Amino acid sequence: MESYEVLRDLAIILLFAKCFGILARKFKAPQVVGQIIAGLIVGPCLLGWISQTEFITEMAEVGVIILMFSVGLESDLKELIKTGPVAFLIACAGVFVPLVCGAVLYMGFYGVSPWGSENFYKAVFMGTIMTATSVSITVASLQELGKIKSKVGTAIVSAAIIDDVIGIIVLTFVIGFKNPESNPGMVVVKTVAFFAVAIVGGFLVYKLFLTLDKRYPHTRRIPIVSVAFCFALSYIAEKYFGIADITGAYVAGVVLCNLSDNEYIERKVDVSSYMFFGPIFFASIGLKTSFDSMNGKLIAFCICFVIVALLAKVIGCGLVSRLCKYSGSDSLKIGVGMMTRGEVALIVAQKGLAAGLLTADYFTAVILLILVSSILTPIILKLLYTREDKKAASAVS
Repeated sequence: MESYEVLRDLAIILLFAKCFGILARKFKAPQVVGQIIAGLIVGPCLLGWISQTEFITEMAEVGVIILMFSVGLESDLKELIKTGPVAFLIACAGVFVPLVCGAVLYMGFYGVSPWGSENFYKAVFMGTIMTATSVSITVASLQELGKIKSKVGTAIVSAAIIDDVIGIIVLTFVIGFKNPESNPGMVVVKTVAFFAVAIVGGFLVYKLFLTLDKRYPHTRRIPIVSVAFCFALSYIAEKYFGIADITGAYVAGVVLCNLSDNEYIERKVDVSSYMFFGPIFFASIGLKTSFDSMNGKLIAFCICFVIVALLAKVIGCGLVSRLCKYSGSDSLKIGVGMMTRGEVALIVAQKGLAAGLLTADYFTAVILLILVSSILTPIILKLLYTREDKKAASAVS
């Protein structure tokens, strides 16, 4: 592919993403839905104008990192600490229920296999894919609705981050059982080590930023250094600790969320995210979708896979939220907010492909899950909040 072709691809993505984002708003749906549909239309699934190149993949990755950094900046640290234990319980349910449901579903289609068999590992791995949560789309929807700082929004983001870590641990154990040379216990050590380094290093970085913020308030050097810190921590998390880079980005935002200039940093970061990286990320979800390898049994499995994956998150996270004293309405929002899948599910699927736990045919099921959950979640969340606001308005009147 010629280098200048990238410019054509970017022009098409940005134009279509914006147009369909506006169209989605006209139909009272979040803009991210329109951006995903734009990628589906211009991608291999329909028009075929653009394919998922390495450049677009990398730009999409930058987009989700910046988005999660922005979420960290918007976080209320006191509320995050307050909801920490509850978020952990929600995340555990969000991993355990889909893991079991996914394994049972696979065995229902391809037969029950004894412990240790090849088919058993594949069944468990299908459940492992279901454990992954991608909160970025939920986050964008909550931001658009103005609910990201709410108790529910904080619980969803916190639980999703913990869910991501637990999911990586589960993935490592599953691959470890398949490959005796790997050491599943090391992932626990690395995870603990990362958060220990993040807490100690984050405190020192926060003190440094306090000095910079006091000396150069409301200057562009502050957001520039902040984004550099975000990328650095994302790299360190992925490279040295095996933690997803989006977790590092979110932690970087949390470290800086109490700065007096955090809203200024957020505004500057949002410009590049809203105009460029965000649309590329959401459109890339549609670009990844292809239905070329479908057959009757695989179609049936894909449909059941998507339904079970969505319901497992809603039921698991929703029930635990209810047990943790959230209202029925808020529990449903948390369950719905946790059902999105995205880059983490793709990473898990790719790991399984490399380990021989997944064949390329089943990648379609993962793509379909990401696409359906990415479109349905913002729509359902908006309906839930709209219904609640109408009830509140009628009660006042």
